[in-house]
Amino acid sequence: MIQSKNKDLIIRPSVPDSQIGNFVSEINDRDIVLNLDPKKLPAGCKFMTIFESLEADKIISKDLDEMRRLKQIGKIAGYFKKVVDNNDIEDILKASSEDADFVIVDAPDWKIIPLENIIAKLDRSKTKIYASANSYQEVRTLFGVLEKGVDGVILSTHNPAEIGEAKAYLNSDVFKLKLAKIEEIKDVGLGERVCVDTISMLGMGEGMLVGSKSNFMFLVHNESVASAFTSARPFRVNAGAVYCYTPMRDGTTKYLSELEAGTEILIVNVDGTTRPVAVGRSKIETRPLRLVAAKTSDDARAGTVILQNAETIRLITKEQKLLPVTELKIGDEVLVSSQAKMGRHFGSTVDEYVLEK
Repeated sequence: MIQSKNKDLIIRPSVPDSQIGNFVSEINDRDIVLNLDPKKLPAGCKFMTIFESLEADKIISKDLDEMRRLKQIGKIAGYFKKVVDNNDIEDILKASSEDADFVIVDAPDWKIIPLENIIAKLDRSKTKIYASANSYQEVRTLFGVLEKGVDGVILSTHNPAEIGEAKAYLNSDVFKLKLAKIEEIKDVGLGERVCVDTISMLGMGEGMLVGSKSNFMFLVHNESVASAFTSARPFRVNAGAVYCYTPMRDGTTKYLSELEAGTEILIVNVDGTTRPVAVGRSKIETRPLRLVAAKTSDDARAGTVILQNAETIRLITKEQKLLPVTELKIGDEVLVSSQAKMGRHFGSTVDEYVLEK
């Protein structure tokens, strides 16, 4: 799994000037941008700044004419606007048409609806959209507005530890999926499987990574396809037996049996891209189960998964064809995520010897 950075996190320290030195000394990530007067930074501090100052790396302007002049002399400049009505939104759109590098949207009352309108109208522009947040929980919400979310968030905080919480929403996890050839199929009798109902509609090609080993997981498709006997349930993944692993967005894993309402899981697409989705409910029921074993051709890594033996549980082939577990044959190839072996301790990776069978 790799992480692709696609959002900006800007920190506005809400501490007295006398404590700024201590505050920034606790920030380990030099990619963080500070919404702060550069003159207040300690000597030798290398953080980039965004502020209403010509000395800032990115200059904030509250006047369109001033912003235009800054752009003409080669500065990285953007426009700040407090949004209370549609006229304010029009000013933001005008700033974008004047080649603003960014716009900062301050919507003190209605936060979501104005942002949805702005994101929709600036979707194809080069102007970044920034919004303000007062907690890392708000960061999560703002990055999810209209699915695409804002390009960056200015987080006001006095607690450096909160920056780490907010950074978790900066990255999109990407899995390098590959093909593995089915080597064994075996019915293993009755057992408990976990059916995961999410709070999101899942599309074709999306599912969950599930496996008996944390370094070898099968992409199990969602139930967005109807049949003569079942209705489509595009919010559901019939994931596998209770003991199976599935990855979390923080790099840990959970057993399927641990998933419950509110747990945030990773939904994975056939191209390896992911999105976090919360669980609405998790159903554990006794069903006939089937073991599937496969091995990759490029690095000969092998793994297994135990799934419910039913037509609605589908793996995915190279051609992105959905292959029901009931129709699997020896030699079929399906998409998996295969990585180097690592141990796990309460879901976290540990560099130790481990043998799983």
